[in-house]
Amino acid sequence: MPHLYFHVPFCRRRCSYCDFSIAVRKRIPAGEYVAAVRTELAALRTSSGWADPGAAPRGSWETIYFGGGTPSLLPPEAIRTLLLNAVPSTSGVNRISLGAQSFDDRVLRWMHRSHDAARIGAAMGTLRAAGFDNVSLDLIFALPAELGRDWRRDLDAAIRLAPAHLSLYGLTVEARTPLARWVSRGAASAPDDDRYAEEYLLAHERLGAAGFVFYEVSNAARDGARSRHNSAYWSGRPYRGLGPAAHSFDGRSRFWNLSAWEAYRGAVAAGRSPVEAEEVLTNEQRELERIYLGLRTAEGISQSDCPTVRQSDWVRSGWVEVVEGRVVCRPEGWLRLDALVRDLTLSPASS
Repeated sequence: MPHLYFHVPFCRRRCSYCDFSIAVRKRIPAGEYVAAVRTELAALRTSSGWADPGAAPRGSWETIYFGGGTPSLLPPEAIRTLLLNAVPSTSGVNRISLGAQSFDDRVLRWMHRSHDAARIGAAMGTLRAAGFDNVSLDLIFALPAELGRDWRRDLDAAIRLAPAHLSLYGLTVEARTPLARWVSRGAASAPDDDRYAEEYLLAHERLGAAGFVFYEVSNAARDGARSRHNSAYWSGRPYRGLGPAAHSFDGRSRFWNLSAWEAYRGAVAAGRSPVEAEEVLTNEQRELERIYLGLRTAEGISQSDCPTVRQSDWVRSGWVEVVEGRVVCRPEGWLRLDALVRDLTLSPASS
């Protein structure tokens, strides 16, 4: 069964590092958004353009995920309406992800976040009181040294809140963001590779000691708390995205919607497809993607996908280990994932 994603683009402000497709609004046009997405979903059910997985009848989605943007800016009734349009009945939401990013108020202000550290703990308390145990926290590491951010302190603060899941993302400088402008004029330093590696390895150490297991390069979970929805992306399963800038994959091709909210809304209102472009993957591209996605995860790739000489080199360097016939990245290997995949594609086809 395919997986369904709703992209909710609205935010109160743009974070300093963010280049996502968002729409900053004081007033959230929830009604207009729900109407547009319902129209897109209705068109999907009658369209022959989406291959067999996406022709899924109502109620056959394996998972449904709201992302953004800030999905929680939608009122509960809007979320309920979308869920009821996607499935015949719903029991509500069973997983919540909070974009904590840091527990340092000064760092949060630098990031242009709209919350402070105290609100992270308060939100966790509210969720627990409402019966949510499956809560994930997002954190950003490898921030500029001049901020004086204590990464170990942030990790320990997150662990104390006892989430079921943590997602960790290294800071990157994306074009046309406030951060890019700061770096260009010398007001902030670009991410440092050594700092990135040091903090990434520290996260493995601290979270591992606290009972978390990294099942993907950026994601760690307690037993039974892996993200089923995101795991679909990493394993090449089909998914459908609704809303502006949402991406879809049917097993053979990848396509994505118009990025800007107003452009997306206008296309749907006029009865046009909101799809902006499509990429049909060649067999070679699909194979490369399979290898890359496999190495991103704790399942790794089959030994038959990796020439013996490469396995030996990588094991000797401490980058991978071979487990039950699978080549699996160690943390040091995940740090150089792109280089490993590039090295593999340049290797002889035979072992």
